[in-house]
Amino acid sequence: MLRVFSHRGFDIHVRLTEASRGLYDATFWITGNDNVGVVEELGAETKLCNGPLTRERALEIAEKVGQAAIDAVLGEDES
Repeated sequence: MLRVFSHRGFDIHVRLTEASRGLYDATFWITGNDNVGVVEELGAETKLCNGPLTRERALEIAEKVGQAAIDAVLGEDES
């Protein structure tokens, strides 16, 4: 399963792979925007630790971690 979330002009791609019945491992990577430095720094696939997780929890955590990574590189959102 692949899901894409948007945050501050970037796309957070989350891939779930079933580890056991109803439990998933999650991997995410970041693409998009014109800020090449952010994509170069955050574009590599990163596996979430402490899995496997339920589908909903894996998606939630991967989205939040991706958002936090983008925010850490870009700095505080001015909006």
